[in-house]
Amino acid sequence: QVQLVESGGGLVQAGDSLRLSCTASGNISPYGMGWFRQAPGKEREFVAAINWIGDITNLSDSVKGRFTISRDNAKNTVSLQMNSLKPEDTAVYYCTKTKGRYSAGPTVATMVTSWGQGTQVTVSS
Repeated sequence: QVQLVESGGGLVQAGDSLRLSCTASGNISPYGMGWFRQAPGKEREFVAAINWIGDITNLSDSVKGRFTISRDNAKNTVSLQMNSLKPEDTAVYYCTKTKGRYSAGPTVATMVTSWGQGTQVTVSS
């Protein structure tokens, strides 16, 4: 079972940027990867996904134009660049891995087979 470890979260002001990183303990190159988030009192929601090759990405409407997902298969890492952060982006962010090989990134929780422990992002107004 591949372990996923997120890093890069923190406390920032509205309009600032953060870059989250996810490091896998094993080979993730055949798998779609993605990010979900969960705000206090809310359900976990999809944020961004990237297919196994890294040439197709999918972003939720709430982050389009502000967030970018990328991956480095040689280093088994996935990143989420977050620009123009808003208070409503405050949440715990989770790195995820799909069940199937040679797949698109996960956009719903049922596609996910591995979750990281999460990293807190707090955006103050």
